[in-house]
Amino acid sequence: MTASPARHPIALAALAVAAALAAAACSASGSSPTPAPTSSQTAAPAAACPTSAPPPFTSNEKATVTLDTTQGQIVIAVDGSLAPHATANFVALARCGMYDQTIFHRIVPDFVIQGGDVLWGKQPIFNWPRVGTGGPGYTIPDDPVTAPYQRGVVAMARTSKPNSQGSQFFIVLDDEAAGSLSKANTYAIMGSVVEGMDVVDAIAKTPTTTDGRNAPIGDSPPTITKVTVSGP
Repeated sequence: MTASPARHPIALAALAVAAALAAAACSASGSSPTPAPTSSQTAAPAAACPTSAPPPFTSNEKATVTLDTTQGQIVIAVDGSLAPHATANFVALARCGMYDQTIFHRIVPDFVIQGGDVLWGKQPIFNWPRVGTGGPGYTIPDDPVTAPYQRGVVAMARTSKPNSQGSQFFIVLDDEAAGSLSKANTYAIMGSVVEGMDVVDAIAKTPTTTDGRNAPIGDSPPTITKVTVSGP
């Protein structure tokens, strides 16, 4: 999602500056998750990480993805029946360690927290002007949105272009965000948080910039330190 916040979605590639954000925004209002990376933006893959879109999940495949963060643990139930391509990709990147040490680079209170820039948003060195524009070096096919956006939902961020999802994702903070997200209705829903919404809420209280990026302020942004996957 790249997005213009203030309770609007974030379009996935969050910016090379505020202009990039607006361009990447998915919703008509410019508020949505940040955009996905271009093919030229490639992160060095870990040994077992995919270099192209992995095979989609079947409707019966499910997984539990646990994010250990600097604020605590977030447990996500991923359901292949919701978005076969997005869920398979998210789990593959999580399993190979691609999300380890990535930051939550966009935080919009009462709307979403967004992370997953595996190229420019990794500790200990990240590139603030480019954070929110990176991805795994490939994109995946779109999935239809098959469930409502509501508090705790985990979905893929993307640009307004078709098939632009890469690695960035967001977690919905409030049921009221559904209106803005549903206007675009293009952010594939992969599952929901089943444990740790208190941690998500703590991350959402992080002080952020007021320049439209909604980037965390300070030298210690909220970080996913380790990700583990169980099933399928």
